Amino acid sequence: MKKKSLLSATAALVLMAAASLPALADEYGKHPFYLHALSDLRTAAWQVDHRRPEDGQVSQDEMVVHDEINAAIGDLQRAAWLDGKPVEWREPTDVWLPREGRLHAAIDLLRKVRSDVAREEDDPRSRPFQQRGLAHVDVAINAAQHAIGDVRRHDMRRE
Repeated sequence: MKKKSLLSATAALVLMAAASLPALADEYGKHPFYLHALSDLRTAAWQVDHRRPEDGQVSQDEMVVHDEINAAIGDLQRAAWLDGKPVEWREPTDVWLPREGRLHAAIDLLRKVRSDVAREEDDPRSRPFQQRGLAHVDVAINAAQHAIGDVRRHDMRRE
């Protein structure tokens, strides 16, 4: 009789432990913002890369923005992967794009990425990639702002 109740108790414990495994897996990768940030980075890259004829010559700053966005994508994909996120998943971009132009749109998206990614990261393996991704985003924002300033200065000289 004791053997049967011990077996029943053990089986109940095993079932309870197995039932809690999905909750533990969810708890392990709690940073859902990587997927939103990656979608916004891809949209920002598209904005930077798709120039109109009236945009003039590609500036050095725009090339920096392009390179830094791609570097941020690489680092944040790695952080998301380590966090257990499906990096191939494409979230919809959730930032309204301004009428001022593609570089303004890229800056708005990059600021949203910064806001999404700059949250506390629980997984110590992901933190270095998160921090490097944020550093790339900051450089991209500064380069895009500089490129906009160059365009404005150039336009003022033509007038």
